Amino acid sequence: MRLLIIGGSGFLGGELTRRAVAAGHETSATRTTRPPDTRRGVPAEVSWHALDLRDPAGLTEVLARAAPSVVVNVSSGGPDWAVTAEGGVRVARAVAGRGCRLVHVSSDAVFSGDRGPYDETCPPDPVTPYGAAKAAAETGVRLLVPDAAVVRTSLIIGDGNALSVHERHVHDLVAGARDGVLFTDVVRCPVQVADLADALLELAASKAVGVRHVAGPEALTRHELGVLVARRDGLDPTRLPAGRQVDGARRGALDVRLDSRVTRRGLRTRLRGAREFLAEPRG
Repeated sequence: MRLLIIGGSGFLGGELTRRAVAAGHETSATRTTRPPDTRRGVPAEVSWHALDLRDPAGLTEVLARAAPSVVVNVSSGGPDWAVTAEGGVRVARAVAGRGCRLVHVSSDAVFSGDRGPYDETCPPDPVTPYGAAKAAAETGVRLLVPDAAVVRTSLIIGDGNALSVHERHVHDLVAGARDGVLFTDVVRCPVQVADLADALLELAASKAVGVRHVAGPEALTRHELGVLVARRDGLDPTRLPAGRQVDGARRGALDVRLDSRVTRRGLRTRLRGAREFLAEPRG
């Protein structure tokens, strides 16, 4: 494949670029600031392009220069509507005009948590600005590129060396560097970043279309996940404050279990549960 990874400088994007190059794919990727440091494991073979998803002309130029056969959009602007919603739709429109394959990465945040577990047939019902932006992008992608794969995933966890935002949160709470709690009533299906990246490459090379769920097979609360991360990294899990989201003023999705069984049956990649991939201490 000749890949263009949009959001390649992010946590998932970085893992995806490394694995794409290792698999022998000609790989380009986008960044929002300076190119990632090759001394930190970023392959020198990656061709980097600066891109702001709010800039249609810039997107057109990057696609023309990279000339990809497959575009994988792993970018996320959080609740920023212009980046997450409009940017995702803008990518789909540009890809549709070029005729290349599109894999668009979405989130379990598109669901409210009121009617789970959620399989690929469940329609979005977001309750947060981020979830609404992701749901809007999904809709645009599916209308503009009917043969695209829209991949919903859950909390993405690293190996303890390169830390995801969720792992950094645990470290900061244990160190007392930030306030907050880990919720005991918020349930997700965490996925290991390498497993997710391998599954995305597999889907990119396939003819799979429509919504696909790629998450871990095991449901855990945020607090349970935090304890596992702390133990793996040699931290004291008793220092992790616990609380309930329902006791706060701001509403959020509670039990969002992604049912990935249909998608997993079509993958060679094995998606491990969190208790398995967090079982060994980092060393």
